[in-house]
Amino acid sequence: MPEPKELMEVALRLAREAGVLIRDGRASAEVAATKSSHVDIVTQMDVASETLLRARIAQWRPDDAILGEEGDDTAGTSGITWVLDPIDGTVNYLYGLPHYAVSVAAVTGDVRNGEWTRIAGAVYDGEGVEWTAALGHGAYRNGVRLIRTGGPGLSGTLLGTGFQYIAQRRVAQGKIVAEMLGQVRDIRRLGSAAVDLCLVAAGTLDAYYEHGLQPWDFAAGALIASEAGLRVAGIDGGEPDSHLTIAAIPEVWDELRDALEKAGARQPWGSLRA
Repeated sequence: MPEPKELMEVALRLAREAGVLIRDGRASAEVAATKSSHVDIVTQMDVASETLLRARIAQWRPDDAILGEEGDDTAGTSGITWVLDPIDGTVNYLYGLPHYAVSVAAVTGDVRNGEWTRIAGAVYDGEGVEWTAALGHGAYRNGVRLIRTGGPGLSGTLLGTGFQYIAQRRVAQGKIVAEMLGQVRDIRRLGSAAVDLCLVAAGTLDAYYEHGLQPWDFAAGALIASEAGLRVAGIDGGEPDSHLTIAAIPEVWDELRDALEKAGARQPWGSLRA
């Protein structure tokens, strides 16, 4: 098994090359397909980015498995799986907003069944900032160590979140936001889970939560946040998952989780899980 820092360097090379590709192709980006709803879009650059990432992994680490947002799962024999989001924040990307990123993570275990460990990750954002982390070796922004040593209490928290692309679910999420607004400093919705988690790692946001994330949305960002000293977990305190991901400093995490639960975050759309 390769060392986490070695995998982090590979993740950075992958994210950087794909990030330059999508940056250079942004002016010509157009909608190529839709997914969960007519506003949940895929551009031709999402496809081009993932195609590049898969080609480089096949070239550099041919025995590894791949789980990507826009393509089929690829089996491997090494025990390493690359979890890829070729453009996280595609709507921002299409509209020319800078809050988008390429997210690349190396993990072990069974991602589809939720039994996995994040080993290394890299996020290359729309402003060219390189965020990286390796398990047990810290988190970095452009090579400079990130350490979150503290922050405000819940009432002083600048809280990030995100919404899904199914209208009825956005309405339910909006009700949670309305309940939370009076309990925190303010709320931001920037449009990229990967970037949000990196901003929490840097202290630009104090905390973050979101329902309905897929592994490729948070694999790299969650590792970067946790290696910076944050607690990143699901609503019951276990691993973050597709139902709910919460990231905050340890001193505030429980209070934030409790406030979210009172606001309806445990079952925002009834008994149906995200």
